[in-house]
This record gives sequence, structure tokens and C-alpha cells, in this order.
Amino acid sequence: MSTVGDRAAGQGARRRRWATWAALALALPWALWAVVRCFGLEAGFPLVPLMSYTPYAAGTAVLPVVVAVLLRSRWAGLLAAAAAVALAACVLPRIIGAATPEEDGPRLRVLSINTAFGQADADAVAALVRRHEVDVVGVQEATPQGVDALIRAGLRTAVPNLLSYAAPGPVGGALFSAHPLERIEDDRADGGFFAMPWAALEVPGAAPVEVAVPHPVPPVSADAIADWRASLAEVPPADPGGPARILAGDFNATLDHAELRSLLATGYVDAAAAAGAGLEATWPTGGGLPGVAIDHVLADRRIGVREVTVHEVPGTDHRAVLAELVLPAA
Repeated sequence: MSTVGDRAAGQGARRRRWATWAALALALPWALWAVVRCFGLEAGFPLVPLMSYTPYAAGTAVLPVVVAVLLRSRWAGLLAAAAAVALAACVLPRIIGAATPEEDGPRLRVLSINTAFGQADADAVAALVRRHEVDVVGVQEATPQGVDALIRAGLRTAVPNLLSYAAPGPVGGALFSAHPLERIEDDRADGGFFAMPWAALEVPGAAPVEVAVPHPVPPVSADAIADWRASLAEVPPADPGGPARILAGDFNATLDHAELRSLLATGYVDAAAAAGAGLEATWPTGGGLPGVAIDHVLADRRIGVREVTVHEVPGTDHRAVLAELVLPAA
């Protein structure tokens, strides 16, 4: 009898060990993802683009917790729960939103749109601008033909002032404004990567404000990672002692990238996250890969954020981001 009992006990112990190792193996990917995300350890390809999908990792992090509970594996359960909590802490603030200054200055509606090599439906863009009474439009991948199409569609009737670095392919950019603008003379605006229109705006009743249209290089391969980091480093940081800055563009980065968080730390807020819309995917549209939020309007912390919405535009695989901001009064 003792031999049978010992054998049964041994089998039970082996099953428990198997269950523990199985639960730990399942929890490990989420735990590693949480460590990389929380400590900004993404480096190289494919970790950099993979970090864009952190909201999906957070949304599924309950799975290893449930498995650990069912298998009665305490250590795996603790590991899985810690990973789930860490990932939730990274992602949930984008839904909850954050307070921004209750300014009483002029409102400024800022639209960012990647026109996909200038192929976005110009009439749809112009209609969107008129419908929402947009004041500033930042255009990425602005080709000469694309800018001409926007002008023919009547965009300059609503936002007549234009700073254009139109060029073939993905490298061009443009800035349309309802308010007078003055180009910022800076080598970063037309540097070695994609164009970044950058101008000071004259908004009646508002303190000095600048708008830039960044478009860092996409991290689509191992060779592109260095250029992605370098082009992100060219985006102007906030200037707490100078004019309030607004950045409206396709950053090819999400809030789960350490580089973008470092830029925010200079004195910006992500308008979508502040408005509780930080998980609204902006790319790609039309299926394929899961959607991620790589298009942003970043606002100086002195600027109030009232609302952020995203809008599909025919002809481009990016959704346009529209932010309603309140500027500090003069």
C-alpha cells in the first residue's frame, strides 16, 4: 500500500511541477514585455515596432493570470499579475485622461494628416477642415501634386497661409494655417530626413505659439532604426521659457516608445491621451496589421486640451487627428 501511495504522491508532485512550469512559461512573455516597456529597453528590430502593440499585450495580460489560478501555481500567478498591473499602468492613463490648464485664451483646432504620398482625397480633407472649422493643418508626405490638389479643393479658402516643403515620395511636408505664420529658420526643418515645416503663428489674443509638423523615419527594418532615433531626436523639444509649441504629425512612434516619452518629458502632453482618446488607432486603416496610434498632436503643457477625435480620409492609410486646444492668453 505504501508503494502505491508513494507512487501516487510522486505523480501528483510531478503534475504540480509541470503545472507550475507551464504556467510560468505562459506568463513569461507578458512579464518580459512589461519589463521592456516599463524600463524603455526596446532596442533594434523588431523590438521597436513591436512596442507599438503594448495596448494589445495589456488587453490580453489577464490570460496568464487566469491560467495560473486554474493550475494553482502561486509563483506564476504572482508573476502574471505583476505583469498585468504594470502593463495596465502604462496603458490605462490614455483612457482615463488628464487635466490640462483651464485657459481662457483663443481656441485653436489643429489637424494632422498623413496623405500617403499625396494620394489622400483632397476634397475629403478640405471638407473635414471646413466642417470642423480647423485653424491649422499639418500635412505629412506632401507631394507637389498632393499640395496642388488640396489647393484646388479649396483648402486655402479656410486656411490660406501656407508653408510648404512639398517633395516626391514620403519626404515632403506642409503647414496650412488660418492665421499668419512666419517660418522658423532652423536646419532641423529641412534637415537630412523628412521635412518638418515649423512656423510661428500670429493668433489674435494669444501668447506666442509655434507649430511644427514632424515626420520621423519609420522603423521598418534593422537598418532604419538608427535613422528613426536620429530623426526623432530632431523634433524640437518644448521650450517652457519661450513660445508655447504644438507638434502635429506622424511620429512613427507610440506612447510605448521611450524616445517619444522622453520628448513628452521636455514639457509636452499628448493631446489624445489627455482627452482620454489615447487608444484611438491612427494607422493602418483598411485591415492588415492591428491599429496603433502613431499620429499625434503634442501640446505644450501650458496649453489646454478640450477634445481629440480621429477621422478616416479616403486615399490614405492614416486617420487624421483633430485636436481642439486652448492657447494661453496674451
